[in-house]
Amino acid sequence: MKVAIIDLGTNTFNLLVAEYGENHRYQIFHKEELDVKLGEGSLSKDFISPVPFQRGIDALKIHKKTIDLNRVDIVKAFATSAIRSAKNGQEFIARAFEETGIQIQPISGDEEAAYIYRGVKLAEIPYLKPSLIMDIGGGSTEFIIANSHELIWKQSFNLGAARLNQLFNFSDPITEDQINDLKNYLEQQLEPLFNETKKYKINQLIGCSGSFESFATMIKHKFSLARIKPLAKSRAINLIHFSKLYETLILSTENHRLHMPGLVAMRVDTIVFASIFVSFMIKRLNITEMILSQYALKEGVLQELMEKSQ
Repeated sequence: MKVAIIDLGTNTFNLLVAEYGENHRYQIFHKEELDVKLGEGSLSKDFISPVPFQRGIDALKIHKKTIDLNRVDIVKAFATSAIRSAKNGQEFIARAFEETGIQIQPISGDEEAAYIYRGVKLAEIPYLKPSLIMDIGGGSTEFIIANSHELIWKQSFNLGAARLNQLFNFSDPITEDQINDLKNYLEQQLEPLFNETKKYKINQLIGCSGSFESFATMIKHKFSLARIKPLAKSRAINLIHFSKLYETLILSTENHRLHMPGLVAMRVDTIVFASIFVSFMIKRLNITEMILSQYALKEGVLQELMEKSQ
């Protein structure tokens, strides 16, 4: 069975084309990430402005061409934070169906977190003790406490990179006072998470999706780690290397980041926030090991489809 899965995020619309068969065997044929910045200018108002609205529709048209070329049997499209919280989110879903034939399903933050856990599980990361899974999106950030056998706890927080960039209106470069204000805000907003982490000895952080992929790629360039192969399902991220990258990022200007090796242009305006967020979590929970999972929501949907087909 050949399937196309689209994750309609706040910053990017991501496509996965894969084929699966018996015994959970699968092959990924195509992955593509398109920059849409759906929440540009109005995310804090829970509204998709006309320009990013059209940008999103255009991105779906591009994905539709790829889907048609691959002659898939099933198309699954899931809308996350920006669309589900936008006053005109249903209008976007209707327009998308009218112009592309793609039926978009909005999912809750809890559903999103559950799919992310499934995706990480498919990445086959060995973590027997409870670990913290973190997926930083544009509109929300999902946290999951889990081990490789079960999901223990999950919650989605409206703490996405684009959303908080608009809320705090960070200067360029960011100031120490702004960093402290952000950390204080995170401490308050994440109280439910920290209440849960008190119950477990968590020292491993598993990071999903774009920001963590950027960290891994930037570290590879910054420290000339040529021996590291292209991103696979997962990879350890050296915490000392991350700390040094963090110090570089918080001192950087947007122009400086535009020329940083390993950082794609679509993440130039959010990577500083993401690095502060991750650094905060590492220190707050005394994390001693960090792993990148390149599998997240899309792969979680793929895993669910494989289970249902058995």
